[in-house]
This record gives sequence, C-alpha cells and structure tokens, in this order.
Amino acid sequence: MPKKILVVDDEKDIVEMLKYNLEKEGYSVISALNGIRALEQARENKPDLILLDIMMPEMDGWEVCKQLMKDERTSTIPVIFLTAKGSEVDEVVGLELGADDYIIKPISIRKLIARVKTALRRKEILDTPGETVQDILSIEGMEINIPNYTVKIGKQELVLPKKEFETLVYLASHRGRVISREVLLNAVWGENVVVVDRTVDVHIRKIREKLSEYGNYIETVKGVGYRFKM
Repeated sequence: MPKKILVVDDEKDIVEMLKYNLEKEGYSVISALNGIRALEQARENKPDLILLDIMMPEMDGWEVCKQLMKDERTSTIPVIFLTAKGSEVDEVVGLELGADDYIIKPISIRKLIARVKTALRRKEILDTPGETVQDILSIEGMEINIPNYTVKIGKQELVLPKKEFETLVYLASHRGRVISREVLLNAVWGENVVVVDRTVDVHIRKIREKLSEYGNYIETVKGVGYRFKM
C-alpha cells in the first residue's frame, strides 16, 4: 500500500504541483484548500503524513496543528509546515506545536521529498507493529507504551503530544546516560531540521509538568543536556 499524504494549501497551483511530484514518487495524495477541510480529511482518511501551509483562510496552519495534536486520532501523524514565513521565531513556534519539520517557500522539490522520506522513516520505527518487551518501558510505577503513544502512571493514562512523547521515550530508553541537546534534537526532530536548543528545553519542561512527581526522573545536567535517572 502506498503511503498517503495530505497536502494542505490555499493555492491550487501549489497543491497540484506537490500532488504531481509526490505521486511520481509513488505516494497516494489527498488535498485540502483550507484548515477546516484539512482537519476533516485528516480525521476521515488518517494520512501517513501532512504537508501543511500556515497562512490560510478559515483556520490557519498553527491552529490546525494544535487541533491535530490534541486529537488521539491524529496526534501521531507527522506534520511538515510549508510556509513563506521564514523567521526563526516562526520556525520554533511550529516545531513546539508538534510539527516534525518546517520548509520555507519557494519549495525545493528534491528537499521536500527527502524530508518526507525522513519523517515517514521515523514514524515507521515508532509504529512497528506487535507489542514486545521492547515496546513497553516500565519504570517504578510508570509505563510507557511506545506503539500506543501513551504513558500510564498507576491507573491514570496520559497522552502526550508527539514530540514530547518521543523525547521522553529517547531519554527513558537511555537511562543513566547524559544526552546532549544536540543528540536529542537529531534523534527526535532529525538532522535535517534546524531548531534551537530552547525547543528541547521547552519540551522537557512540559514533560516534567505532565509527569508530576515522575518529572523528577529527568535531571538537568548543566551545560550539557539531560539524563533520565536509573
């Protein structure tokens, strides 16, 4: 089955251009011309990846991304922003909302295809079917279920946004080791995505808040990065 990609942009020419090039690569493509329709398509068709414009009528890409990440049906779908907004602040905002990548227009098709393949590969690793011992990380009363993207503390089940969950999984999978911000950025966001250290720090802060007392398991190693306690 070909991977399904949802292309969202209010400019029909861009949608058609992306559709043509993605289909040449063997992907199945669906589209939406505004944010509201994008959410409908995502919930109805469960695409493997979403290419999302930011400046759109009815609902902008920022809000679409927020809604996707809050919905269990769509929270694990990789999102790549496509936008003419090229400032570092805009990029950081997009990545902190849970997007996997951020590509500035005008779009380089070769770059876009490479980023799409990278995002889909990362998702495949986390979505490997079958619940084996390695799929469940148990840490003194906390259970991290990797295939389901859930964290259970006692009887309470938490659903973390995708990037927060992936950051937690990486740290918990390397318990006792000091992980630099650079390593975390490359492991969770990918080497081709240019993001700042503050992105990691913001995600760590949010993870700690949601894990309450278990948040203390994530230690800050000043000047280096973070460590998940043994």
